[in-house]
Amino acid sequence: MKAENFKKEVYVWAKIIGVEPKEIHIRKMKRKLASCSSRGRLTFATELLEETPEARAYAITHELLHLRYPNHGKMFKSLLKIYLRKTTL
Repeated sequence: MKAENFKKEVYVWAKIIGVEPKEIHIRKMKRKLASCSSRGRLTFATELLEETPEARAYAITHELLHLRYPNHGKMFKSLLKIYLRKTTL
């Protein structure tokens, strides 16, 4: 998958979730597949471009939800399950 198509996928998920990331970056990452800054900057590992749609959806949804919930509390986990179960791209 091309980086520009991945970013489009992120924006589709962002619209579904109702959040607006300030920036989306794709770069090599050594220790994780994605991160979210407190300022709304999402960074995804280049490895995700080669992953399955399900793996990409999980990483994208996970990081986008951090724009609303900075921790992994009950609400975060519940919404993650709901979005991944009900929404398919």
